[in-house]
Amino acid sequence: MRYPRRQAARGFTLVEILVVVVIVGILSAGFLLSVNLAGGSDPELRKESERLLDLLNYAREQSELQTREFGVILQDDSYEFVSYDVHRGIWRSVFEDDTLRLRKLPYGLDLKLRVETRPVVLKKPADAKDKTPQVMIFSSGDLTQFELTLERDSGLRSVTITQDDKGNIVAKPMIDTTVKENRA
Repeated sequence: MRYPRRQAARGFTLVEILVVVVIVGILSAGFLLSVNLAGGSDPELRKESERLLDLLNYAREQSELQTREFGVILQDDSYEFVSYDVHRGIWRSVFEDDTLRLRKLPYGLDLKLRVETRPVVLKKPADAKDKTPQVMIFSSGDLTQFELTLERDSGLRSVTITQDDKGNIVAKPMIDTTVKENRA
């Protein structure tokens, strides 16, 4: 009796499996990168907004501890903390605390300010010696009522720092309009 010839079972070779794994890996990496760049989080915006929030809280704390007035001078691409010199009757840079120095924003980030619900045009003062702040931090811990928005690309992503009902300085969650545009 003759048995029919059996064909050998054929499977995938190791090389074929590796090629498929590499292709899937490349596609996954490309997808993750595109999600992060197009509509994902913005770590640089988040980091700068957290830094600004922390510095505002720090300046408020120092103002109360040292019983002196502080303020913030804001421009569209930078900010600086200043203090009031009662002896000379002027606002001056805070040179004794490097934490409150002039800080430039990373490229692509801008500031927008509203003081007591009115928008403020942020520009360099005509006189370089003019250190009058837009936001005041009083030694009592009180602040000028403000809403400060740190934004990327004309508002596509933004974080707003303001005061809550109890007077605490807080950051609102990041707004990302690119996500809404991608859904439409």
